[in-house]
Amino acid sequence: MTTLAPTLSTRYFPTTSAWLRDLLLVLSGSWLVALLAQIEIPLMPVPITGQTFAVLLVGALLGSKRGAAAMIAYIAQGAMGLPFFAGGGNGLATLTGTTAGYLVGFIGAAYAVGWLAERGLERSARTSILPFLVGTVIIYACGVTWLSIVLGSFSQAIQFGLLPFWVGDLIKMVLAALVLPMAWKFVK
Repeated sequence: MTTLAPTLSTRYFPTTSAWLRDLLLVLSGSWLVALLAQIEIPLMPVPITGQTFAVLLVGALLGSKRGAAAMIAYIAQGAMGLPFFAGGGNGLATLTGTTAGYLVGFIGAAYAVGWLAERGLERSARTSILPFLVGTVIIYACGVTWLSIVLGSFSQAIQFGLLPFWVGDLIKMVLAALVLPMAWKFVK
């Protein structure tokens, strides 16, 4: 099976070379995450952003390899100084700060969500929540682990890096789980 974005890009741009389509999909995915990272509710030490929603969507839309590549491209562009991280942040300081674990988790989450989407789990309303739940758990596992190292306390990492976000992330998962099956219906 394939995922939605490669299906549409092949359908609407059949004469474009595969490598160029893949490059454009990966860059577009990274830019979507960068765009939604600017939707921010400042909290310390970790803000609430639209990034996680974008990561889940990009993984589901692009598939495992392209999704992970999009997250690597996103992180690389932010590391090079583009204002891609939450609130327009950029640079290596962000990659070693309190949110570094979440950023690393984006790569694994996009891959896992994409892998499950390649098996068709995002196409049905009955199964579509599973890929997004798995992706969210990966993001939290990486993010909270790193935050506990930075803060020197696992309980503080849970308090500041998980508890303020779980309701919002549940809403994001449900939205993503509703959007993807509907999108596939329109494609068919």
